[in-house]
Amino acid sequence: MSVDLSSGYLGLPLANPVVASASPLTGSLDSLKRLQDAGVGAVVLPSLFEEQIEHEEMATHDLMLYGAELSPEARGFFPEVRAHETGTANYLKLIGDARKALSVPVIASLNGHTPGGWTRIAKQCEEAGASAIELNVYFLAADPADTADGVEKRYLDLVASVRATTRIPVAVKVSPYFSAMAGMAVRLVAAGASGLVLFNRFVQPDIMLDELEVAPHLVLSTSDELRLSLRWIAILHGRVQASLAATGGAHTPDDVLKLLLAGADCVMVASSLLKHGPQHVGTLVRGVEAWMREREYESVAQMKGSLSQRACPDPDAFERANYMKALKSYTSAFA
Repeated sequence: MSVDLSSGYLGLPLANPVVASASPLTGSLDSLKRLQDAGVGAVVLPSLFEEQIEHEEMATHDLMLYGAELSPEARGFFPEVRAHETGTANYLKLIGDARKALSVPVIASLNGHTPGGWTRIAKQCEEAGASAIELNVYFLAADPADTADGVEKRYLDLVASVRATTRIPVAVKVSPYFSAMAGMAVRLVAAGASGLVLFNRFVQPDIMLDELEVAPHLVLSTSDELRLSLRWIAILHGRVQASLAATGGAHTPDDVLKLLLAGADCVMVASSLLKHGPQHVGTLVRGVEAWMREREYESVAQMKGSLSQRACPDPDAFERANYMKALKSYTSAFA
């Protein structure tokens, strides 16, 4: 029995739903080729940060003005700033090189948190050959003066700003920290998002006792983290007119299958690839295919969303009833 593993994401055809998300493994052409050889459905390049773009612009501006007040001819003393000398240009070159070398979709990633002139980079990514843009909104509302309305407006304005600069699809990678996540998802789509990536995984700080310092603490995800995106993809499947991508916690074929059954169009993986290498893509794809063949599923499309909230025999299992049931069913030797 043949199994059709193809899927679609942001209107892009995927040979299978396993996508390499932004990580060091997607930052060079060599590793991108290895990911494609391993069978990945698409790749998301590492993020280009708002702060990087703005810093480069200010540095270039300062260089061009330095000494200019001495004489009108002083401007000619300075060499022309070449595009390849900036990190942005290197990023655009990676997009172009990847599109030429790969047959899978190449998705650029922009990481920012405020609307502004830096968002025009999305257009440059499109011109360089990006198949789509992933807008990675990394913003923690830590100011007590921030309000829920203000934070949500910032997200929506940012999405609209990027959407206005480009014709290619824009996916938005968001945090789960909204009081009404389903409503916010609908508003993000209305603002121009073609897809939602659920969810952004914030780096959490730690306190170093010996040094008495606060330091970022980055740990790779585990399968235990899967259920947050699984729940919300199951709730949103069929309710928003956008692609849904799952990220955070997919390490095994079973993890990928659960997310597809919940309604994900694709499953993004990073930590599992960093642990096991690009060849782990093949392990995931073959495991998904074997499970589907054993249960006589003909395609990913047939299976996708069959256990979403709308299709589930017990839709309350994704909401509060599941919380109460879980607490009552837990047992301990000390209770």
